[in-house]
Amino acid sequence: MTKEALLYEKLEEKKVHCFLCNHHCIIAEGKFGICSVRENRDGTLYTHAYGSLIAQHIDPIEKKPLYHFLPGSESFSIAAIGCNFQCGFCQNWQISQVKEARALGLHAQEVLPEQIVRQAKRSGSKSISFTYTEPTIFFEYAYEIARLAKEEGLYNVFVTNGYMTEAMIQMIHPCLDAANIDLKAFSEDYYRTLCKGKLAPVLKSIETMKRLNIWVEVTTLVVTGENDSPEELQKIANFLAGMDKGIPWHISRFYPQYKMDGLESTPMKVMNQAFEIGKEAGLRYVYLGNVMGDGNNTYCYHCNHLLIERIGFSVRKYRIEKGGCPNCKEPVDGFGL
Repeated sequence: MTKEALLYEKLEEKKVHCFLCNHHCIIAEGKFGICSVRENRDGTLYTHAYGSLIAQHIDPIEKKPLYHFLPGSESFSIAAIGCNFQCGFCQNWQISQVKEARALGLHAQEVLPEQIVRQAKRSGSKSISFTYTEPTIFFEYAYEIARLAKEEGLYNVFVTNGYMTEAMIQMIHPCLDAANIDLKAFSEDYYRTLCKGKLAPVLKSIETMKRLNIWVEVTTLVVTGENDSPEELQKIANFLAGMDKGIPWHISRFYPQYKMDGLESTPMKVMNQAFEIGKEAGLRYVYLGNVMGDGNNTYCYHCNHLLIERIGFSVRKYRIEKGGCPNCKEPVDGFGL
């Protein structure tokens, strides 16, 4: 289904300037933007992602991962095809990369926003998560769903690479309650080489969402030999701690994927070192998200009392009382705790 896009301007010679994301594509008539889902037709920009559902699941909110936003709840999770990055390590490359999805013969299902909201309500989920691919790219679809969801008492979540413009954040923010943002590295070279993007806009998105009181958690995938040096990890930890020590930092282990399937998985020594770097920087909540062990548990940063015990994405014990630690009464950062 096609629909006229939001957040663009018409230029001379039937060109358009898309300012949905920080690529700021100038698109000639008959051409697509970098995302491959926004097309200039006769000087008008259209999205091909509206109503085009490629994935739908009911997930624990912890899978997003969000550990301090409505913990233990379920989130109705959806995606449309497309991304504005081209990460060689993408775990959902079959649906995030348009050319790959086409090569695999994948086809989206036409599902209208009101149908998504009805299904989410019926499922008992507390939120709708726009995830699996990049929600910026199917913004018109996500925006309409999010508006309807708020009217029905549901919360909205973006799982995103953070490459949207401030104009897009300002537009969605009355409807957006939480976001997990990938901060993939702290190096422009890493972003340029491995993701085909830039670092600075991602940092600005984190700052903007925090300023607008959207609940933010951050994920970093530690890729073997690419962003795994102590110096690189320290830069990330220091940036987050300098902004807000209460931002949860999820450190994910790299497993061979997509175009980088020849690399080794991240050594646990490096993962544990990253965890310690986060704690030493002053971050209150640091998690080793996709490895077994107690790295998924939430502890009181003041007295180290166990607050939430998790096994995988399941909450086994929940001990937060009135938004705080039952032992020392220190408030716990988060939403809906």
